[in-house]
Amino acid sequence: MRNAYLALATTLLLFSCVQQEQEDIHLVFRYNESKGITSLDPAFAKSLPLIWPVHQLYNGLVQLSDSLTVEPCIARDWRISGDGLMYTFYLRTDVRFHDSPAFPQGKGRKVVASDFVYSFERILNPQVASPGAWIFSVLDVQKAGTSSGCMAENDSTLTIYLKKPFPAFLGLLSMPYAYVVPFEAVQFYGKDFRRNPVGTGPFCFQHWSEGEKLVLRKNQHYFETDGMGNQLPYLEAVSVTFIADKQSEFLEFLNGKSDFLSGVQSVSRDELLTRSGTLNPRYNDRIRMITGPYLNTEYLGILLDATIEGVANSPLRDVRVRRAMSYGFDRSRMMTHLRSNMGYPAHNGFIPKGMPGFPSELQGFNYNPDLARRLLTEAGYPGGSGLSPITICTTSDYVDIFEYIQHQLGEVGIPVNIEVFPGAAYRDMMANSRLMLFRGSWVADYADAENYLSLFCTDNFSPSGPNYTHFTSSEYDKLYGEALFCPNDEVRFRLYRQMDSLIIDHVPVIPLFYDKVVRFTGKDVVGLGTNPMNLLTLKKVRKINRTNKLNDHDIDSR
Repeated sequence: MRNAYLALATTLLLFSCVQQEQEDIHLVFRYNESKGITSLDPAFAKSLPLIWPVHQLYNGLVQLSDSLTVEPCIARDWRISGDGLMYTFYLRTDVRFHDSPAFPQGKGRKVVASDFVYSFERILNPQVASPGAWIFSVLDVQKAGTSSGCMAENDSTLTIYLKKPFPAFLGLLSMPYAYVVPFEAVQFYGKDFRRNPVGTGPFCFQHWSEGEKLVLRKNQHYFETDGMGNQLPYLEAVSVTFIADKQSEFLEFLNGKSDFLSGVQSVSRDELLTRSGTLNPRYNDRIRMITGPYLNTEYLGILLDATIEGVANSPLRDVRVRRAMSYGFDRSRMMTHLRSNMGYPAHNGFIPKGMPGFPSELQGFNYNPDLARRLLTEAGYPGGSGLSPITICTTSDYVDIFEYIQHQLGEVGIPVNIEVFPGAAYRDMMANSRLMLFRGSWVADYADAENYLSLFCTDNFSPSGPNYTHFTSSEYDKLYGEALFCPNDEVRFRLYRQMDSLIIDHVPVIPLFYDKVVRFTGKDVVGLGTNPMNLLTLKKVRKINRTNKLNDHDIDSR
């Protein structure tokens, strides 16, 4: 009976939603997810195609602003103990789970502190096998009176204990893995919870025909309001299609059947962009292009461990050769000609543009061929004489970048070979220290520079950790340890800048560029900005009815 009831209800609701879409298209936000969606369970939201819909369906204790500051969400306030080991969160009392057959009479109940204890313990449960269990590795699971380092003091007070200070912990709690779920729904649906999500977010689950369409509807009981006191969200629905072909996806957007296009693909680059990376003027009256920093650093990594065969005799053991390479190519020109300026040349350090505490004053590597030649001479290779070819390892996606670098480095006397590997084999070789000079990228998991700087800690040598270069420095490790015990952002950011400066001095990596978020929307879409985590936040998005003619100033001011 339950299955029959669900099927009938789903059919009726889907019909209603389709009808509503046709009648009030200005109240429906439509986008395509070419990579598909496998789960709507936040425990498995490990990539953007999964994070985006989950982000509409659920909330956590805290959330990130577009500038990546941590703000209240279900937790209205919090306190951190002086030693940084105890976090106490005070919850709102007006947050409800979505209506669902999992609850008595199908009515969603109020969220309480024990729901977060349950949700966090679920992520840690090995039987769930969530890829996000690592975010709670800092919890003091041995804390007396708790089973996971978390305790519900009462319905509106949650205490979390850490085994060591970790100032980035609030950032971790903003991740989808830390969103709250109701135990009733998880038990009711079992393994099917992945396709029957029940959260607290601005949109509720409506229908999902896998591989075809996902529909979310406005949460009529959502707790957040805008600055004028109006209830969010503004939209009535979100509709997601799953067209795998990028050309077809692009045409759907151009034809007005989709409201949003993320990123620049090869099929759309020449049509949408000018050579300098601005919107093609022919679309100025129909399309809005939005750009901003994206927390991803693309770089060349250099294996420095002399105990590994081939490293001890490599010319890259000499920091002067590494610096010569870093100064020997023009990043600005590279981004203009090869990436249509869809990224920022990495002229600072390893921490990317857009990260809180980004060291804009840090002088990294710019194009200086004379200095590169001088460094080669100091290293004993005047004009490149006696310098054997250096091999850069990469995947096929980046061959054009490294052919450009190969040409420019050749002009200063550094001979370069390029070796291309399939993706899976490449990742395995990099993790197991079998590549001397390799292309790498690091996308932020959470909005704290510690996420980047931990890559160079001695304790994080691969394959057990992400220190693929095997860089080691007692001074660096000391600064990193100090930063972990520093709750003051200003002081911690200063320590981060010192660590980033050491990376520039020692050159275990050569930063290439910082990535950029690029979004295209119809001119009738209002309120969709960007953020450096590339989260898709739709609760404050409006669509202006096409019959209402507003100019750009009116739209932007909304």
